[in-house]
Amino acid sequence: MLEFAFIANSILLGIGLAMDAFSVSVANGLNDANMKKSGKIKIAGTFAFFQFIMPLIGWFLVTRIAEKFEKFQKFIPWIALFLLLFIGIDMIIESIKDSEEKKETKDDTKLQKGEHNLSSDEAKNKHEKSSDSAQKKEALTLGFMTLMLQGIATSIDALSVGFTISDYGFKPALLCSLIIAVVTFIICIIGLRIGIHFGTKLSKKAAILGGSILIFIGLEIFIKGLFF
Repeated sequence: MLEFAFIANSILLGIGLAMDAFSVSVANGLNDANMKKSGKIKIAGTFAFFQFIMPLIGWFLVTRIAEKFEKFQKFIPWIALFLLLFIGIDMIIESIKDSEEKKETKDDTKLQKGEHNLSSDEAKNKHEKSSDSAQKKEALTLGFMTLMLQGIATSIDALSVGFTISDYGFKPALLCSLIIAVVTFIICIIGLRIGIHFGTKLSKKAAILGGSILIFIGLEIFIKGLFF
């Protein structure tokens, strides 16, 4: 009976902690409607890893250096706010730039219909410019550093779970963190699929919406951590 209660509590804890990661997954899906299976696993796996490691770090800090951890806690909302604002604003700016470049490309294509003297070098330069823009957008969505920042921002409040599981031994704390990670992975996969689905429909506005979601999550974590 105690084992069932432990697993049930861990699952519920995982669901609660995964909500921010779920929202960010939706935003990532909106920003990349053509995301491959490997990309989904990478994003969900990153969030799951951080949701696994943060409660363990919190458990260690509470059981070993509780006083110092309590002082650090007040900085958690500020860190999450900064990281998500940075990523969200950057996503919106890149989306606007990408839209402007696509518009310029369309205008150039229209002009080229009435011109026959475009050199091969000019055509090559335009193609390279378009490719660079696509690579920048991909890096923003699936880049290593972006994922790391998202993972930290959405899981840093899980450090506080150290207080919740501070009376556990190491093995129960480890098992609880593993359950949280599995729950997070599943929820993030669902979030990515939802984002990709609507991203395909929303097209140009999807990335801007995704960035706005990240900014909103950052503000929500900040307000919740500061006043509640």
